[in-house]
Amino acid sequence: MTEPVNGSVRAPVLEVRGLTKAFGALVASKDISLDLRAGEIHALIGPNGAGKSTLIAQIAGELMPDRGEVRLDGQEVTGWSTAARTRAGLARTFQISSLAMEMTVLQNAVLGALGARGKVMRFFAPALGDRALVERAMAALEAVGLQDLAALRTAELSHGQRRQLEVAVALTLAPRAFLMDEPMAGLSASGSRRLMSFLDGLRERAPILLIEHDMDAVFALADRISVLVNGEVIATGSAARIRGDARVQEAYLGEEACAGAGGEGRGEAAP
Repeated sequence: MTEPVNGSVRAPVLEVRGLTKAFGALVASKDISLDLRAGEIHALIGPNGAGKSTLIAQIAGELMPDRGEVRLDGQEVTGWSTAARTRAGLARTFQISSLAMEMTVLQNAVLGALGARGKVMRFFAPALGDRALVERAMAALEAVGLQDLAALRTAELSHGQRRQLEVAVALTLAPRAFLMDEPMAGLSASGSRRLMSFLDGLRERAPILLIEHDMDAVFALADRISVLVNGEVIATGSAARIRGDARVQEAYLGEEACAGAGGEGRGEAAP
């Protein structure tokens, strides 16, 4: 269903409906439904062990649900592989960097652009001479502000710059939506602020489903927040609504965390 985001009507780009996944007696995902709309950041928060990683794995195609469906731009992709979803525009960044550290910044971006063509690694060396691929990679680096570091070995980047490079690699895929797993992890306070500013602008290129434990970042960035506890979404709404939700306070945030979290969020979108 289409809902207002920041006063305008936006259609869902990514939809999750009734996802359920059990591992023996442990039900890690219990009838989870949520969506991601154009132009927004939708944060997914919850305590450790709540099932966030299991949910993201199902959305990304790494894990098949027992029940439910995942739709991208209205098309059901539940049975698709991770690679097929990536080619369709579902881009993922990880808590632990998946970049090739010995390659240059440009080489990593070209590798992403090569993946967008559905090619394999054995075509990588010839790809470096493919002008269209290199231009696509450079455009992505320029979008994240790393164009001047294209020749630098990736291992020499700062932690925050590596996060930006991961996004550049994803941008070469012309993503329809981002799945981001704790992008603030390991960043200094200044690095987190810079990345927050970057993500704030990135949402207009493609909406972001964001897993994050930094509550200041979540409350400042998110248009909507969904709270996952014991494999169930117990609340979805704006930052103000999530702060004031008694169930969320008891299960996760706590009175002090709710009162102390910075920012008022970006909207009053209904669940």
